[in-house]
Amino acid sequence: MTVVKWNVRAGAYYDSVVLMQLQRGLLELNGVLDAGVVMATQANRDLLATNNLLPADISANPDDLLIVVKADDDNSATEAIGKVDELLARRKSSTVSEDFRPRSLSAAIKQLPEANWVLISVPGRYAAGVAREALELGKHVFLYSDNVSLEDEIALKKTAREKGLLVMGPDCGTAIINAIGLGFANRVRRGSIGVVGASGTGTQAVTAQIHNLGAGISHAIGTGGRDLKSDVGAITAHQALDLLARDPDTKVIALISKPPSPAVATQLISAAQETGKPVVVYFIGYPAPARKIGNLHFAVSLSEAAELSVGELENRRILQSSNSRFLRGLFSGGTLAYEMMVGLQASLSPLYSNGPITPNQNLKDPLKSEAHSIIDLGDEFFMVGRLHPMIDNDLRIRRIKQEAADADVGMILFDVVLGEGSHVNPAGELVPVIKEIREKRIGELKSSGGRVAPNDFGGAYRDHREHGELEFVAIVIGTDEDPQNVQSQVSKLEDVGVKVFRTASEAVEYVSLRLSRREANQFVQVNLEQLKQPLAGINVGLESFYESLTSQGAQAVHVEWKPPAGGNERLASLLAKMKSKKEN
Repeated sequence: MTVVKWNVRAGAYYDSVVLMQLQRGLLELNGVLDAGVVMATQANRDLLATNNLLPADISANPDDLLIVVKADDDNSATEAIGKVDELLARRKSSTVSEDFRPRSLSAAIKQLPEANWVLISVPGRYAAGVAREALELGKHVFLYSDNVSLEDEIALKKTAREKGLLVMGPDCGTAIINAIGLGFANRVRRGSIGVVGASGTGTQAVTAQIHNLGAGISHAIGTGGRDLKSDVGAITAHQALDLLARDPDTKVIALISKPPSPAVATQLISAAQETGKPVVVYFIGYPAPARKIGNLHFAVSLSEAAELSVGELENRRILQSSNSRFLRGLFSGGTLAYEMMVGLQASLSPLYSNGPITPNQNLKDPLKSEAHSIIDLGDEFFMVGRLHPMIDNDLRIRRIKQEAADADVGMILFDVVLGEGSHVNPAGELVPVIKEIREKRIGELKSSGGRVAPNDFGGAYRDHREHGELEFVAIVIGTDEDPQNVQSQVSKLEDVGVKVFRTASEAVEYVSLRLSRREANQFVQVNLEQLKQPLAGINVGLESFYESLTSQGAQAVHVEWKPPAGGNERLASLLAKMKSKKEN
């Protein structure tokens, strides 16, 4: 009989990467069947409950660290919980000495005064405070953290605009500044195309495809997903357009976003016309006024945005056929998920998502798919106190198994986004799961009398999908210079019968074929020279982002950050008030 034991550590804070490593360490112990290591937020509790890992009598606060172990027996569970400190100590001893690391942002800047950038990836409830301090110290901000309030975002961006600084984010996953990737970014060659991206994976898809087409990137400036909402007014997007318009090394600009508010779209299009440079615009789901207006080119997909940016316009066609089985799309990138929604909504019905285009497409419970479903696993619902699925495949693997258990599912679609900061070998973790699922399905087909071509997973599906075989389709975003080796990743997936595409538009065509049924803002200009200087940055949060900077040859300092007052928000508020009075 299985046993579940848990441990709650009040106010304990660890880097999300450490939590992932601790969970994996527990899973490797003898007798351990499953494990969860998360901050005890309500969203994380719901996820644990879905996987039968939430004891009914547990008591914990959102700032507490929650460790849960399911084991074969009581002794195995007890021993696993008892090894938590040993696993943490082992991880710490395996890292570079941390004695030299500053514990505050101001101390880090004294250590690296030439740093113009601060990368922030701390929990959302603390992120705005760190970003505010960075702006006060005159630094540009790359704000990866999500769950930052809209009010804080607006205030931070207005402050930055007054100071001639950039705030990329919150929830900004990707940027490339002077050939250095921030957050999740692909290694792309230097070139003359600049990108303004209100989405992380959308920016990755465009910059990677530009590289694959032989061109290169001058800068890719992220804005965060909410920047083009009417409340924010595209503050960062306007600053980025102005910067790239003034940059002599940027010859073409690509402007990429999820649907902006109509008023913001009009203002940005006007600003893009005033740059005097060719601008490729792709507002996903937003009706383009024309294919071309003056210096503006309107794309209909991420891949076409890249193609237009390098001067290669290609007509696309959409193929359709029929199949009565359901699609389940599991994405780490919200923009890729949204583009699939846009491309498939005309051919698949009903189609649901936790990032719907229309209200009737809203998925009632993100933990449970319905009919055809596209799930953004990087959405805030899944991300509170949890590592992003581009780094940790645990959540996606569990969801793949869940979807594969549904006999009505005929296709599972997922993205593999490579580059700096991403998992070092995503295919290596996904392939064994896919192989296990497909072999199980094929075994069930054989036992039920279905004819299956042995040792030919892809061929088996093409010939026998009507009998219940499950097809896997992947969109791989990356370049030949990424540390994960894009061709190796593609080959591993294809070896187990996964149909691989390099762009979302190609995947839309394929899935449709398989499954379908018949005014300008005024602001202080950002200093262009700072953008063109060798990048030096201060990292506050995920240590992997610091390691990514140094691996690319950038100067960087990592702050050994801990929540103020040990996570006690009331005490932290009192300390902040005392500090404010002292400064005044």
